[in-house]
Amino acid sequence: MSNSRNHVQLIGHLGADPKMKEFQNGNKSVTLRMATSERYKVKDQWKTDTQWHQIVGWNKIAEQVSHQLKKGAHVLIEGKLIHRNYEDKTGKTRYITEIQLRQFVPFLNNKDTASNYKEDPAKSKINLAQQNRV
Repeated sequence: MSNSRNHVQLIGHLGADPKMKEFQNGNKSVTLRMATSERYKVKDQWKTDTQWHQIVGWNKIAEQVSHQLKKGAHVLIEGKLIHRNYEDKTGKTRYITEIQLRQFVPFLNNKDTASNYKEDPAKSKINLAQQNRV
């Protein structure tokens, strides 16, 4: 199918501060844990379904995220799904699905305060073109 594409867009809240790593070759990565929630009604009772997502950003966007966001931030992220596996300490193969971050936009609304952000969120729309990454 020629019109296929791997694109993810989520709006949620960070469950922890971003975790930044720097590697010996100079590359940087940041890992985010984001919660998204949906409310639905079953009979006469409202239920909430919360899903947790692991998001990884590299280099320039990793720096921007680590400088601008912290736990509790309400943010829109865009990226693509990545499936990978690794061998744990016991030799068992583990499988991971995560989102490779392409861009993000923090929100301020009446539930959020400026204290959830390290810098002005209006300045934070960062994308791959600015990173020189494809």
